[in-house]
Amino acid sequence: MKLHPKQIESVLALEGPKRYEHFIKRVADSQRVWGLYNDGWALAEANEDGVRVFPLWPDEDYAEMCAKDEWSEFEPKPIPLDEFLDEVLPGMEEDRIIPGVFWKPDGNAVTPTPAQLAAHLQEELEEY
Repeated sequence: MKLHPKQIESVLALEGPKRYEHFIKRVADSQRVWGLYNDGWALAEANEDGVRVFPLWPDEDYAEMCAKDEWSEFEPKPIPLDEFLDEVLPGMEEDRIIPGVFWKPDGNAVTPTPAQLAAHLQEELEEY
């Protein structure tokens, strides 16, 4: 289901911590996380230390907005939440990749550790 353009605009206008909260609630509700995929997941360099970032979104529409430039060949792909929590986040921790939660088209994202993101998602899931 496509999101309303006004909703997209208002969510993207939120400061990072509020976008992060929206991400946690939306992902817990929909039971999936979105990334960009093309024979592997899209990753970005985070900083001068070369730490890689795995961009993540709560909905397909936001991921699609970022499938441009170096990611123009990538397409939005969902990750079931249980797989994300049980396999993806532990693998990110092991590979020293950090989540880029709610990456915006300008490259701005919230970057918790994989363990912090897992804990916040688990806390939200306990509310259900």
